[in-house]
Amino acid sequence: MAEHRSHNEHGNTPAGWTAVIIMVIGFVVGAIAVIQLNWPLFWIGGVGVVVLGAIVGKVMQMMGMGQPLPAEQQGASTSTAPDHDG
Repeated sequence: MAEHRSHNEHGNTPAGWTAVIIMVIGFVVGAIAVIQLNWPLFWIGGVGVVVLGAIVGKVMQMMGMGQPLPAEQQGASTSTAPDHDG
């Protein structure tokens, strides 16, 4: 008997790659800012860009460019299990 398993991209999706590239740019800018002791650049250009990368990645995932949800989670709202309200 064969089991059906969902395909796992291991983060190799456009959303994953875009998020990681943006975050790496943020880390580089933040590291340069720390070396230069430029704290506004660190917080805005470093930390801010890392947070932006996380947001962009999540938005792209929601647009369908990320890892698809497993079948169990996709149908969670339309469960076929009987209701036992008591």
